[in-house]
Amino acid sequence: MRTFWTWSVVAALIVGVIVWALMFWTMIFHRKKKTAEGEPEELPRQFQYNVPLELFCVVVPVIMVCVLFFFTVTTENQVLANEDDPDVTVDVIGFQWNWEFAYPEEPETADGQTISTVGSSAEIPILVLPTDRKIQYNLRATDVIHSFWVPEFNFKRDVMPFPENNNQNNVFQNTIDREGAFVGRCAELCGTYHAMMNFEVRALSPDKYDRYIELRTETNQETGRTNTTAEALAQLQNEGCDSELCSPTATTTQPFATDRTLRTATG
Repeated sequence: MRTFWTWSVVAALIVGVIVWALMFWTMIFHRKKKTAEGEPEELPRQFQYNVPLELFCVVVPVIMVCVLFFFTVTTENQVLANEDDPDVTVDVIGFQWNWEFAYPEEPETADGQTISTVGSSAEIPILVLPTDRKIQYNLRATDVIHSFWVPEFNFKRDVMPFPENNNQNNVFQNTIDREGAFVGRCAELCGTYHAMMNFEVRALSPDKYDRYIELRTETNQETGRTNTTAEALAQLQNEGCDSELCSPTATTTQPFATDRTLRTATG
């Protein structure tokens, strides 16, 4: 996607430079010229019936559109291609105004539940994923239309309620090529707190991800319940994971205080 858009911009700039050059050439060399008093104005040379020029102005844009269409289709086919057996499957559930992430194909927790993370007004949900593995995202909304967007993925897709009834493809796959923390956003206006509906993708190396999943299935000795996302990441920190990479809380965005009394008038 990045390569496609880069070369599209380069092509657009080339066309723009040619157009700007022709405009300035016309304005500079074909300005209205002064004539002697009583003499008719001399018009520049006219080209409205120049067949070769007209053919050029039709054929070249058609070729450009065909080339752009070809690379658009090939890029789209590559981006939307799905493997039959992805390495990791994640259920992404959007709701007003937060996210839930579940791992339906990973081992269940000690109490027989699917590993999941749910965001709240006080906590940004963290979607932990492995690098260098094929990941499948199953998108669904519980109320209105949302949109799953991580800018670093160069990709976004609407999260629809009842996608099977709306003729929507709610599945896509990708592979993350580097570790890091990436902010995710809802890119579809979905109500009052739409702008605050953020999440964070935490991309870990495969070995750290496997250890994270293992920790999520274990019972925390202090609380007596299964480890949460924050507790599992904190344990990874204790085992030597980088403090920023395995931070128990989101590092790319912050929770939004929904208490309206915290606001003060300005002006």
